[in-house]
Amino acid sequence: MSRKILLCLAAAAALAACKRAPEPAAPAEAPAAETPAAAAPSTPASDHVFATGINAPDFGELVKQLSSDAFEGRGPGTAGEQKTVEYIRDQMQRIGLQPGNGDSWFQDVPMVETTADESTVPRLMAGGQSRDLKFGTDIVVGTRTGQPEVKIDGSELVFVGYGVDAPEQKWNDYAGQDWKGKTVVMFVNDPGFHTNDGKLFEGKRMTYYGRWTYKFEEAARKGAAAALIVHDDAGASYGWDVVRNSWAGPQYDLPAKDDPDPRLPVQGWISAATAKQLFADAGLDLAQAYKDASKRGFKPVPLKATWSVDLKSKIEEKQSRNVVGVLPGSTRPDEAVLYMAHWDHLGKHEGEQGDNIYNGAVDNATGVAGILEIADAFTHQNPAPARSVVFVAVTLEESGLLGSKYYVAHPTFPLDKIAGVINIDAMSVAGRAKDMTVVGYGSSELEDILKPIAAMQGRVLHAEATPQNGSYFRSDHFNFAKAGVPALYTDGGEDLREGGLEAGRKAAEDYGKNRYHGPKDEYDPATWKLDGTVEDLEAVYGVGKELAAGDKWPNWYEGNAFKAARDRMMQGAAKPEPAKPEAAKP
Repeated sequence: MSRKILLCLAAAAALAACKRAPEPAAPAEAPAAETPAAAAPSTPASDHVFATGINAPDFGELVKQLSSDAFEGRGPGTAGEQKTVEYIRDQMQRIGLQPGNGDSWFQDVPMVETTADESTVPRLMAGGQSRDLKFGTDIVVGTRTGQPEVKIDGSELVFVGYGVDAPEQKWNDYAGQDWKGKTVVMFVNDPGFHTNDGKLFEGKRMTYYGRWTYKFEEAARKGAAAALIVHDDAGASYGWDVVRNSWAGPQYDLPAKDDPDPRLPVQGWISAATAKQLFADAGLDLAQAYKDASKRGFKPVPLKATWSVDLKSKIEEKQSRNVVGVLPGSTRPDEAVLYMAHWDHLGKHEGEQGDNIYNGAVDNATGVAGILEIADAFTHQNPAPARSVVFVAVTLEESGLLGSKYYVAHPTFPLDKIAGVINIDAMSVAGRAKDMTVVGYGSSELEDILKPIAAMQGRVLHAEATPQNGSYFRSDHFNFAKAGVPALYTDGGEDLREGGLEAGRKAAEDYGKNRYHGPKDEYDPATWKLDGTVEDLEAVYGVGKELAAGDKWPNWYEGNAFKAARDRMMQGAAKPEPAKPEAAKP
């Protein structure tokens, strides 16, 4: 997840998808953002910089189909998946792509489906009293063990601040204790977040240590029996309803043998109200605990409480599928440019009152429609691209970037032959803008290709408005980045040509509060303004067009955490012959 329409929520609680990702690695600090209103021309240089054939009616029809009730919210492992992947395959075939995984359009992704029994009643013993916690209201928990029953009996609760062990930061919230059998309770985000102390980690800018995925993995490495994260809207960058909706129903993992990340027996979240009462029962003030946890030298604090849970889950081993199409290159077919978007969403919530289909129109039918429109543009391009162009619609993004994680481990092109990756996730439908967001701005030389293209559209590039949300770690490009492959993740602008920043932020807030990860994220031709969406697609098509035409091998900028992996990768790769000067011209 997550996304321009969410990122521009600076004052309100910006909502973004809960994601899982691999080991902690944070990109370099992004350069200061350009000021859109001051730097961008008042009108674009031209309505359409490229004659791409990308158009709003075609795009809208693709989104309409993918997000219709017939696709049942595109839940992995469901009948909705079958319809979805076959539809995407049919569209790729219609467009003129070829099967991208040998002679198959599909890449099977093994998965374990775990559905927690929501009638589970965890019991908390604190302040000399026993209290039952209501699943979905006070707490949400799950297991990644693949076991149908996991019991925690009288486990001691210990507050571990932000749950971070970062030697390079000289920070260890776990120091001095044996964690076997204990349950760690921790805050989301980084130690510098609530104090906005730039000397702590990266201040407001989230590092991977701030992501809940890291926190659970670190607790598992320490040997804890369970981990509970205290939810707060600002620190998580989304409301409790997102936690509740995202953890309800089936949850998916790769089989343990296909995933090196450590796993806890039980992991979950507690609401802010539950945490406040828990800390009060221990004689602690929750607000003061945030301050204490943000100071160097913090030590773990026993909460004078225990908890027990008998968590029963339905376990099924299933398969989901990535859909892969390729347009072979005309002269350098062994090298590739890769476009990607995730097709999955939250499916159909059986037993839920009213509309229980989570259609995922913006998140992420727009992304899939986007890569299909771009594929169509490439197949009609003259001259044809020299390099191959790969289009991957990945599964299980909403379950922790699992489809892209599997693809990176089993790529259809060697990673050292992929010149760059462009990810499209939840496009803005708010209209044309004077700016364009690059999530993780200041990361790679792919931005050097995008910048003049955006300028031709009368737009400037800048970082996401809320880097504290950690959006760089929340979408599928991150798995490629972690492996070293330069990856670009853009989003629409926030300074709209009609209404400016106020209108852009209002649209984002409306989506975040009323539709994101809910059943109301539906295709709405009456209110969607797709002229801006088309402009965004033309810009990222332009990046891929230039990259596929030449012999450029963009890298990460100096100082970026992913550059070393790319350098190692390319040292072993065959060096391409230098291009003639005229061939290097755009």
